[in-house]
Amino acid sequence: MIFQKISLWLTPLFLINFILVFQQIAMGSTPVCPAQLTENINAIADRPQFIRARWGILVQQLNSPKTLYSRDAEKYFIPASNVKLFTSAAALQQLGADFRFHTSVYQNGDGVLVVLGKGDPSLTDVQLKLLAQQLKQKGVTKIKQLIADDSYFQGNMVNPSWEWEDIQSDYGAPISSFILNENTFSLKLVPSSLGEVAQVIWDDQDEAKKWQIINQVVTVASDQPTYIDIINISRDLSGTVLRVKGQIGVKSSPYLLNLPITEPNNHFLYHLRTALLSANLSLAKVGVVNGGKYQTEIATIESPPLAELLTYMNLNSDNLYAESLLRTLSKKKVDSLDQNSDQVGLEVVKDSLSQLGVDPKSYVLVDGSGLSRHDLVSPQALVEILQAMAKTPNASIYQGSLPVAGKSGTLANRFRNSSAQGIVQAKTGSMTGVFSLSGYIEPPNYQPLVFSIIVNESDQSGTVIKQAIDEIVVLLTQLKQCG
Repeated sequence: MIFQKISLWLTPLFLINFILVFQQIAMGSTPVCPAQLTENINAIADRPQFIRARWGILVQQLNSPKTLYSRDAEKYFIPASNVKLFTSAAALQQLGADFRFHTSVYQNGDGVLVVLGKGDPSLTDVQLKLLAQQLKQKGVTKIKQLIADDSYFQGNMVNPSWEWEDIQSDYGAPISSFILNENTFSLKLVPSSLGEVAQVIWDDQDEAKKWQIINQVVTVASDQPTYIDIINISRDLSGTVLRVKGQIGVKSSPYLLNLPITEPNNHFLYHLRTALLSANLSLAKVGVVNGGKYQTEIATIESPPLAELLTYMNLNSDNLYAESLLRTLSKKKVDSLDQNSDQVGLEVVKDSLSQLGVDPKSYVLVDGSGLSRHDLVSPQALVEILQAMAKTPNASIYQGSLPVAGKSGTLANRFRNSSAQGIVQAKTGSMTGVFSLSGYIEPPNYQPLVFSIIVNESDQSGTVIKQAIDEIVVLLTQLKQCG
């Protein structure tokens, strides 16, 4: 708790009691009447350090439109990853909790196989090995040509409004019909002799061939800190030069870097070729096409059901999963074959949410993950989605996909040892100057709540902003019906 000013006349005993009272509030041991809520929340949001920040807050009862607190709830804010609440709701409504992605291989003439990707974000090398084994069991021994059909998703692999810094990072990996290992690759920086540059070890030899790496990571004494962060990692516009700066302690463990690939189709084909060769299947050549008609499916692998995918996505705030689901939603419009899949997916999201009663004017989305700063969302829209989804057959799946305070996902290290632990399920969101938290609360002495808190344009650190947001949420867990 940050105290801005305490008068000099306060006695030490008074000061100790003052601190204990605020500690009790933070831990959730002091009941709060609904009539006190406005004053208590304003006391947090109106602190002097937040004078430049914009707060958007809405708190309502889950099962009624009764508002307990509202602050600019109808205004637009950049929501960051709270956008995933929109994508999750539309995916459950349109695709169903049992939906699975399929990646299939078709026989197309003598010795020619076509693999059709459908944007499965969970696909890994493990599944490719299973696919190779299926082909072997079907009697395939020689493949004259393996063709990858990437026509399922059309349009942009990255949203044009994403920032350059984001698309250089693993959380901004490209989205395509073929997604493998979340379309990222890894390399390790290993300390060498004191004063020498670190060694670079690639986990993907195909990627190693594509990149020119400028290694400026120096091995330093063991008592010096290791620092290699996103600021010191950069790619040029061609996507083939990687510059890494920093330092690593001589006795430090290897430093792992995860970076986005630049050619999803070739990345997928290289790894599938490797899986086929390991299964003793010979392969002559590979190629990429965009579209075709295939009839004889001879092998297929499927993803976990959507319910599990959403849990992974929301617990880890995974952007690639969200963007893949957005593009998959485009398939619900039969006349969208030649249009950008992400744009059609956004139309489906809006249609789906409108059917749930969410005001289409209360938000403007340009992507499915919240990585874009062009997304604009009101707390009202988020609360409406949370309330609407609670009335659907998928209510438990939707709420269950969200992080639990103090226990799981992006909330695992927040709200520990407070009254919010275990009774708050909410989606986090963060980027520079933007922090959000929206979800469900089940206060022990009050009826269930839905809430949305968004902070924009703050010059404070993430730690300070999140602490203030968490204090508000803890207050909500302390609600008690007063006479």
